[in-house]
Amino acid sequence: MKKNTTNYFAVAFGLLLLCIGLYLSKTIFEPQGIMRAFPYVCIGLGCGIFGHGMGEIISRRSLKNHPEIDKQIRIDKSDERNVSIANLAKAKAYDMMIFIFGALILTFALMGIDMIALLLLVFSYLFIVGYGIYYRYKFDKTM
Repeated sequence: MKKNTTNYFAVAFGLLLLCIGLYLSKTIFEPQGIMRAFPYVCIGLGCGIFGHGMGEIISRRSLKNHPEIDKQIRIDKSDERNVSIANLAKAKAYDMMIFIFGALILTFALMGIDMIALLLLVFSYLFIVGYGIYYRYKFDKTM
């Protein structure tokens, strides 16, 4: 029941963010600074949170009357083969992301974009690589 109420709160919070974003985008003329992007960030987050909450509510309601399908879905999610395939796909995507993200940073640096944006990309890239190294070290010790 707790998960279900959380989904309803997510739907309400998403709608609230969406309404705030729409209101701000229509009422503020000549926005300055952060107010240029804030309404659109609210709209994007509101749509995402609302969609996630509604998707969970709809899937729970549709599976409530079909317990055999719900059981099969839970078995498929926890199946060792499916988990292994999902982890392998994530590993391949991570390997590709490292090269693509590095090339994108190099391209942006050569294009001469703003230094703050470039440093944000570099720090996020280094954080992701450091995160991968940390877990590689952790899993090497435990396995």
